[in-house]
Formats: sequence, structure tokens, C-alpha cells
Amino acid sequence: MLLSKYYLPTKRDNPSEAQIASHRLMLRAGMIYQTASGIYSWLPLGTNVMRKIEQIVREEQDAAGAHEVILPTIQPLELWAEGGRPDAMGRETLRMTDRHEREMLYAPTAEEVITDVFRNTVVSYKQLPQMLYQINWKFRDEIRPRFGVMRGREFLMKDCYSFDMDKDSAIISYQKMMKAYLKTFKRMGLSAVPIKADTGAIGGDLSHEFQILAHTGESEIFYDSHLEELILDEEIKVEELLGIYAAADEMHDAANCPVPKHRLKSARGIEIGHIFYLGTKYSKAMNVKVMDANNQQVIPHMGCYGIGVSRLVAAVIEASHDEKGIIWPEAVAPFKVGIINLKQGDAECDSQCLKLYETLQERNIEVLYDDRKERAGVKFADMDLIGLPWQIVVGPKTIAEGKAELKYRKTGVVKTLDLAEILKQF
Repeated sequence: MLLSKYYLPTKRDNPSEAQIASHRLMLRAGMIYQTASGIYSWLPLGTNVMRKIEQIVREEQDAAGAHEVILPTIQPLELWAEGGRPDAMGRETLRMTDRHEREMLYAPTAEEVITDVFRNTVVSYKQLPQMLYQINWKFRDEIRPRFGVMRGREFLMKDCYSFDMDKDSAIISYQKMMKAYLKTFKRMGLSAVPIKADTGAIGGDLSHEFQILAHTGESEIFYDSHLEELILDEEIKVEELLGIYAAADEMHDAANCPVPKHRLKSARGIEIGHIFYLGTKYSKAMNVKVMDANNQQVIPHMGCYGIGVSRLVAAVIEASHDEKGIIWPEAVAPFKVGIINLKQGDAECDSQCLKLYETLQERNIEVLYDDRKERAGVKFADMDLIGLPWQIVVGPKTIAEGKAELKYRKTGVVKTLDLAEILKQF
């Protein structure tokens, strides 16, 4: 992509309304635009990152055996009444009435809708277990939206729902999804801590949040230091993780904590995912029955599993930035390489930049070429701000020797290399 043709409305100054790093940097890097309080338009750079995250989530859900569906964002309130919680989400639920005077709502979640689909399409144990997921927009009418997309009213979410014949089978699905979550976050360069959590309005009697450590986190979390070793392991040991102490402040009992003081650690965390074992909360309320192997009707057990896809964009930035801007992990970067032409209009600089650009494109490497007629300082500042993992800097002095500078954004290390050597890095 040529930057001169790309829609990238960057800002030099920090927006006054932005309180945390991710909000400031997403606005400054031209990733989002605030359309209303807590509601954002996603611009090309932000959309690119969000789609990368979405694809990683999708691949790991598919690998776990879940099947993608698309559920309606506008749902009939009567289904929520059937599920036993017409007012469970309180005033956060945006309600409306259609032209036939039917009460509807903009989905904050979809337990009732998926349970209705299931009860009318599945009749036998032979069709179980099943895990169905979607990646779709949700709306919760936060009383005080803040921190940009971290706590907005409209958000993109992956929500998955499992159906099993009994509790033991449902716990297997729960553990399978926990493993998928840890693999998902690891692919994004994040170390996520699974902690026991309150089930809240969703319900059920087993729940874990996934928190990444960041000083701007909304929650204080307490955990056994051994957890850090388990998370960094190549092999994800779910049963061992489930046995390690980790809890958010509201669930932490300091007086009765089972972890010795020398092993107990605390940190601020940002929630990026939540899983629940629901039991028969919704299937029983909505009269769902499945025939078992003995021709007896049984109520299936359910689980639900959410990941905040749009929230993850901000969470990655909170975990990976410096005073100059964003530092994207390669797996979710909008472009892998940025090319900076220090003297646009110089025949040799233009020629070599174009050659590098075309070669990288031929190799299917996403590249952003800053071909604008701007000062070098502006180009450097913008490239650091948007945080591409690699920068190739081409100027008259280096190019006269057949060389260019290669900068790794994460470390700031700059090497002067032959153009052929630079291309070998990719």
C-alpha cells in the first residue's frame, strides 16, 4: 500500500478526552473515529488489525471443534423472558419496539437465541457434543463509557456456546475452550492469566476470566507466581492451570488465601475473555430435551465463552507501546514492513524504494510505503506511531552504497545492510 493513497488521518497531539494509552494512540494513529459516546467508526488501519485478531480467534475456535454461525443482533424480548432474565442486564440492554409493537433488544449476548436454535434442531445424543460460535457486534448501554474501545457501548465479540449430555462432558468442553483461549492469546503475543470469576448476569457455577497484565488494568488480580511458568510453557496444561490460585480483587479472600505470601503476586489486569459453565440454567428454563442412549429425555448442559475482539485491539496496545507509539506484535500488525523514502523525488531513492516495495508485495508480505513528499521527521514520527514491526529507511547516502537501514520497532535496533540482505529478513 502506498501511504500517499492510503486513508490514514494521524494526529500529532494527544486528544484531551483520552485517558489511557490505547485510546490516545488509536485516535492519534487514525485507527478509529468517535461517532457518539462509546461508539466508534473503525478506519482502515484499525479495521486491518481487528480483522487479523478476528482471524486468529476464528482459526483457534475452528481447531477446537466449534462451528461458526451468525445470530441476529436484534432479538425478541420474549426469548429472554423464556430464559428467565428479561431484566437481567438492567438498563445496559438497549430495548426497542418494532412496528407490530413487539418488544425487541439489541443483543448484548445470545444465550437465549442459540438455545432456541438448538431446541428446535437437535433431538438425539448422537448429535452431541456441539459448540457453535459467532463473531458479531454487540451493544451494552454503559452508563459511563470510557477508555475508548476498551469500554465502549458497541463492540465486536466472539461468543461460543457448547451443548453436552451431562456435566462431565460439559467440563471437557469447558477445558477444551480454555486451552483454545490460551493458544489464541499466545499467538497474539499476549500472556493471559486465567482467574476464577463471578458468573454475574450470565449465570452458572463455574467461570474464569482471562486477564493480561497492564498497569492501566481495571482489576487488581492476585495469583500464585507458579502460574507465570505454566503460562509460558509451550505445552498448555489446563488441568494444572485450573488448580493454581488466581483471583480478581472481589473474589480474593486475603485472610484465607491458600498461597504462601512469598509466592503470592498482585498486578493490574485487563479482561479480554470470559468462559462460563452454565449447567442447565437456560436449557431447563427453555424446556430443552435431548433423547439419550436409553431413549430417555435429558436436559443438556451448556457453556458459553466470550472474547472481546475489538477490545483486544486496545489490550494489545496497552501491553505493547512506548512514548513514540504502538509496537505491534507481527501476528496482528496492520502491515509487517514500512518503507520510508527520505528524499521523495530523488531518482535513485524512488527507484530503489519502488523495487523493495514491489519485491515484498510479490512475496505476499504486507508493506506500507511512505511515498509522501513530507519531511523526514514527519515520516519517522508517523511510522513509529503506527507501530509496524519493521522499518526500511532509504536515503541518498546509504542508497549510493547499495544499502538501507533496517529498524526493528520493538527494540529500536537499527542496522545498515545491503538491500539484498534486507530482503533476506523477510
